[in-house]
Amino acid sequence: MHASLSDIVADIAANSIEAHAGLVRVSVIEENGTITLRVEDNGKGMPPEIVARAFDPFYTEPGKHDKRKVGMGLPFVKQTCDACGGSVKLESRQGVGTTIVCTFQADNIDLPPMGNLPQAILSLFNFDGDFDLVFCHRKNGNEYEISRLELKDAVGGFDSVEGLSLAREFLEGQEESL
Repeated sequence: MHASLSDIVADIAANSIEAHAGLVRVSVIEENGTITLRVEDNGKGMPPEIVARAFDPFYTEPGKHDKRKVGMGLPFVKQTCDACGGSVKLESRQGVGTTIVCTFQADNIDLPPMGNLPQAILSLFNFDGDFDLVFCHRKNGNEYEISRLELKDAVGGFDSVEGLSLAREFLEGQEESL
């Protein structure tokens, strides 16, 4: 299982980046006793036969993992959703992109903690590549949204300690304001 909801967000969004998405949208919405995680991308997408097996722990997309023949990410996500009175929905079209929506009952005793969401998002922002990732967090009627490219430009890039520190401070401040 994932140790936190932030781990789930990072795992799913990293798959989007690895699928050569030019745009990844990540939302965390906490309202009405439910936590919803949504990741959508315009990456390569999956054909129907792979979508049908995506939650099978003994299957992984051919060529995705050279050294192993199983993929545990989505099966663990489904297990966590099911254990928390929630659900997971996967939609994907080859050549168009993929959307994954996970819901959790916020008061469920088995719900993992949120974890360090700013650190998870910053780690995704720091991936190499020419892509944008737009992150939105809504909680208790408040929300913020930030684009990887906008933040990267504002802090002078993520390739220096100063830029990473400024980005981390910004994300932490946004979380604290919720």
